[in-house]
Amino acid sequence: MFWRKLKGEGANRPPRPACRSILLGGAGGALAILLLGHIGQWGHWSLLLGSFGASCVLVFGYPDLPFSQPRHVLAGHVLSSLVGLLCLHLLGPSLWAAALAVALAIMLMMALNVVHPPAGSNPVIVFLTQPGWSFLLTPTAAGAALLLVLAVLYHNLTRKAAYPKYW
Repeated sequence: MFWRKLKGEGANRPPRPACRSILLGGAGGALAILLLGHIGQWGHWSLLLGSFGASCVLVFGYPDLPFSQPRHVLAGHVLSSLVGLLCLHLLGPSLWAAALAVALAIMLMMALNVVHPPAGSNPVIVFLTQPGWSFLLTPTAAGAALLLVLAVLYHNLTRKAAYPKYW
């Protein structure tokens, strides 16, 4: 039974996105990371977070998915970073505490219906870098919010469909 499951269900793969969508997705992601980096340098803050690259895949490549909507992006990143920071500071920098933080972040995002898969890496980033509490504001909240401002402007200037689908 287990081995038969590994073959998959035989469903058809989704179609490849149109060339225009591929180009717009790549350009949007590049522009967002470039702007986050430059604005951060200008203000002497860090606005870049490794998980923002993966957020760009969703937000710019697949903007109509639930995982790409603003509430999911912002709340997912903030909640996951908060859980990571709480676990780090309460439990110490250990592998089991990092694993627990990831599990709690997943469960919290699911329970609050704000799942944003890239944010699941934030607790790992917290444990690897061991930042202070300011990490919650910059880069997490400020970077995610700015990423969303850029996405709203970019999509509504380059596509017929509105972004976001919901707040």
